[in-house]
Amino acid sequence: MLAVAQETFRVTVMVDYNSEVLGTQHASMYSIEEFKPEISRCRTFVFLHELEALLEHNLIKGGDLDNAIVLVDREISKEKLDHLKKVFNKEDIDVKEKGVLNTIKLQYYNEPARHKLLDIVGDLALVGKPLKIHVLAARPGHAGNVAFAKKIKELIKKENSDKFLPKIDMNAPPVYNINDILRILPHRQPMLLVDKIMDISAEHIVGVKNVTLNEEFFKGHFPGNPVMPGVMLIEAMAQCGGVLVLGTVPDPENYLTFFMKIDGVKFRQQVIPGDTVVFSLKLVTPIRRGICHMRGVAYVNNKPVMEAEMMAQIVKVKNVESKKPLPQEA
Repeated sequence: MLAVAQETFRVTVMVDYNSEVLGTQHASMYSIEEFKPEISRCRTFVFLHELEALLEHNLIKGGDLDNAIVLVDREISKEKLDHLKKVFNKEDIDVKEKGVLNTIKLQYYNEPARHKLLDIVGDLALVGKPLKIHVLAARPGHAGNVAFAKKIKELIKKENSDKFLPKIDMNAPPVYNINDILRILPHRQPMLLVDKIMDISAEHIVGVKNVTLNEEFFKGHFPGNPVMPGVMLIEAMAQCGGVLVLGTVPDPENYLTFFMKIDGVKFRQQVIPGDTVVFSLKLVTPIRRGICHMRGVAYVNNKPVMEAEMMAQIVKVKNVESKKPLPQEA
């Protein structure tokens, strides 16, 4: 199966069963608008000898000859036809011209090829995104279609990850240095996990964490083999998002940030002392009522090490002078 760049979704299929009944057939769909009138009605097909094998194993109990094309490419005895009549409760079963049982009439001369095209459309719908491609498929099947759909999803995922890769100069002065961050975030050592903010807008933020062996968590995670805990990576990413959302209020020092939801967390490689982690986050939805819904990717040396989608809310502290961090504080 091959995909060619295209301005619209287009599929061309070739089937070849090396059979006198069903040899080489082609089917094409030049636009998705053709699917409903020309493709969606095309039924599945099966060779009679395949049907017999299924019946012998007491399968396809829910099968019906009225919704499937049965192709006969071998001589069939009267006894076999009588047996099929009983199995499928049919008064008359015979073989029509072109080797098709008389229980159904072909809607198109190439209906089997069109049904294979239908399968491709259905299987590629698993990608979950509109596609602008021309698919050229020879002898396709569900296994190959699904494998192809998974490859496309992997490419889309990689492209989305690359979109998050920030194009920043690490040697440039930060937008916010550590003193600026201390005035915005309520976190303090050892829980302050953002060293500087390199870029920020109304919809995105890029923060940096320099990981050193002096981090408190390395004392126990793990002695002799220091690895930054995944929960601390999530916390650091959330703090970057906190800088963005707290920037929407005039007095950020009077607010605390709390997690509401974390989804789709994936860790791709270890973060160790000496690594510089760059967190790139973008809004999934606009900030409303102090609620920030973001998706972020963490990078080390421009390679993704962690990704997550998270939602948090800032809450104004009633007693500002005695702010006490709560257990669920982000």
